[in-house]
Amino acid sequence: MASDARPLAAVAVLFTAVQLVLVVPGSGLGWDEAVYASQVSPYVPAAFFSAPRARGVTFLAAPAAVLTQDPIGLRMWFALLSGLALFVSFRVWRAVLPTAVVATAAALFAGLWVTVLYGPQVMPNLWVAFGAVAAVGFFLRPAVPSSYAGLAAALAFVALMRPSDAFWLALPLAAAALVFRTPGRLVPLAAGAVLGAAPWVVEAYLRYGGLAARLRRAGEIQGGLGGRFAFGAQLRALGGRTLCRPCDVPLSWDRAVTSLWWFMVPVAVAAGLVVARRHRRPLVLATAAAAFLAVPYLLLIGYAAPRFLLPAYALLALPAAQALVHAVRAWRRPALVALAVALTAHTAVQYAVLVSAADRHRAVRVAFARTAAELHRQGVRPPCTVSGHEAVRVAYVLRCSSRQVGGHDASIGARELQALTCRRPVVFLTPGTTPPPAFARAWRPHALPPLPGTSALRAYLPPACGPQPQ
Repeated sequence: MASDARPLAAVAVLFTAVQLVLVVPGSGLGWDEAVYASQVSPYVPAAFFSAPRARGVTFLAAPAAVLTQDPIGLRMWFALLSGLALFVSFRVWRAVLPTAVVATAAALFAGLWVTVLYGPQVMPNLWVAFGAVAAVGFFLRPAVPSSYAGLAAALAFVALMRPSDAFWLALPLAAAALVFRTPGRLVPLAAGAVLGAAPWVVEAYLRYGGLAARLRRAGEIQGGLGGRFAFGAQLRALGGRTLCRPCDVPLSWDRAVTSLWWFMVPVAVAAGLVVARRHRRPLVLATAAAAFLAVPYLLLIGYAAPRFLLPAYALLALPAAQALVHAVRAWRRPALVALAVALTAHTAVQYAVLVSAADRHRAVRVAFARTAAELHRQGVRPPCTVSGHEAVRVAYVLRCSSRQVGGHDASIGARELQALTCRRPVVFLTPGTTPPPAFARAWRPHALPPLPGTSALRAYLPPACGPQPQ
């Protein structure tokens, strides 16, 4: 390995090691992860795949998912894969920026709790971040065939993961190609976007009634798009909440501490752009791309998840790293000591939030395992069907199918679910004191261990196969 790649490789190895030590052990799959993993698992029937989702991350999961249903196996695979992706994506920038800046940028991004937490998860946002970093890097490299091919491949990768994010990423890149009179870059941009989004578009016509219908349905599931500000919601989520919907969490001292770094990012980015301009290093485009990628998640939806901004954080790490490297080389000792203290405090806060979030993931796995074990004792065994509250994750642990009779994931009618009870075990789950739907009111209730976020959980098990009350 070339000597200039060693610092970046060291960052990637450390990033992977932290995941394997702090996040992977004992963790279970989240609801979205269970949906994605079930699409390619031979052990679990595929869960309902709603309109907004894209299948890119399922392709990444397939090599591990076909070998094991165990979340730890999937976690280890993604931890190794994300470490490699961190190295590969930031390595593209070695043709644009000095080694120290590239390695520092990778370290800044990899040091965020949300980056480490999602490294081993079956979720697309971190992979969009890696693809975006590579795409902007290839765009800025000399105009040779390999750069064009890399740009097309990187944008196709982003579109495969999340077509909407590819759209927002392509906008500033296309504008830059026109402004700087390099129209040749428009071809790989268009080719990559079309190639990567093609599976999503084809599936729209095969399963959702066309592209317009899928886009409309996707917007409905996401609560509608346009004219909503999620800055406050994102700020509150920085304390470790993986989804803030609705985000009515009050701001407190501990949450203020976990969000301080958010206010330092614009300062560091601005300083980095000033330094980059002085040294004629093209970091404005990375900043613009980050801003565009953040638009839908800050201005168009009314809820927050820290993972939504991972692509923006990855790109903003580049100018921030430029500022940091310049400061280390130019400042005197007192200022460097202050900077070292600030970075140490930042790392400590990120570590504390990460450990807390990882502990919650482990608690979730234990809770779902208890629930699945109790249902298994009640006769819910494969082939079986789970419906109702948290059906997807419970079904994944039990190796059952999950079917909903209402809501965004409705995939079976009440009569069809009733008829299914004659062929396999079926269970309907309700949280707390929520009554079951009309068709399940004559079913036998059974108390279950509570799941996270519920004070109690109740299973409704159908009687012996026969006519059901209407």
